[in-house]
Amino acid sequence: MAFFLETLLGGLMAGMLYSLVALGFVLIFKASGVFNFAQGAMVLFGALAMARFSEWIPQWTGINSALLANIAAFAIAAVIMVVVAWAIEALVLRHLINQEGATLLMATLGIAYFLEGLGQTLFGSSIYKIDIGMPKEPIFVMESLFQGGVLINKEDLYAALIAALLVALLSVFFQKTATGRALRAVADDHQAAQSIGIALNRIWVIVWCVAGVVALVAGMIWGSKLGVQFSLATVALRALPVVILGGLTSVPGAIIGGLIIGVGEKLSEVYLGPYVGGGIEIWFAYVLALGFLLIRPQGLFGEKIIDRV
Repeated sequence: MAFFLETLLGGLMAGMLYSLVALGFVLIFKASGVFNFAQGAMVLFGALAMARFSEWIPQWTGINSALLANIAAFAIAAVIMVVVAWAIEALVLRHLINQEGATLLMATLGIAYFLEGLGQTLFGSSIYKIDIGMPKEPIFVMESLFQGGVLINKEDLYAALIAALLVALLSVFFQKTATGRALRAVADDHQAAQSIGIALNRIWVIVWCVAGVVALVAGMIWGSKLGVQFSLATVALRALPVVILGGLTSVPGAIIGGLIIGVGEKLSEVYLGPYVGGGIEIWFAYVLALGFLLIRPQGLFGEKIIDRV
């Protein structure tokens, strides 16, 4: 039982990180109808900015405190991600309004390659580390209930808590602020939102900027766990099944979908892996997503679209 709980908790914590990346896809698609294939490149770009500025700031300023250097690096990286997100929306996507979905998809693919190249030019192409002070040693919990207790990785636990806090803040932003309500209005009906005076361009800029900051946080956490390298851009591919499972237009769906995928990957690898030769964790999420596409294409919480002819 203790081993099962270890696997389950590990899956839940991994799932929260998947949800964080998937959230960027959902925010942009919900508000503008654009499936942003550049989200992975934004995660990489944010992680590179965070890693490099946390190195440069102590050299430039003489700051000896790692905490102060990380706070300053995060602030600078957040400003950079806001500027990048604004530039993407203003210089590219704003001029492609009402274009075919394939056109928008190709545009985001081009943006992804551009950001990867720009990141390499500005920050270098080596492997960098991000040390934000998350403890890496494991801990044992529930020792009174199970012999030996349940082993939990502290870094995974802290990462999951950061992801959960960001998701909670975004939920409050969407539900309680005037801008958040405007975002939800735009997501429900663009034309109706325009008719009551909501400026679509302003809302889309805000959404892209929020998605940029979310990408930075995701990149910071994944970079702390895996190191900042250009394969980090592929993290977005791990979030695609989450988006399909939860629904492209649902923020709660991104969270629930991430938890399901995370738990499913860990449990299938541990309990089914020995019977299929291992490696099931790599493809399990995609097979599950394919099954949902066949049965419920809009995902668990997505809106069902009915076209009447």
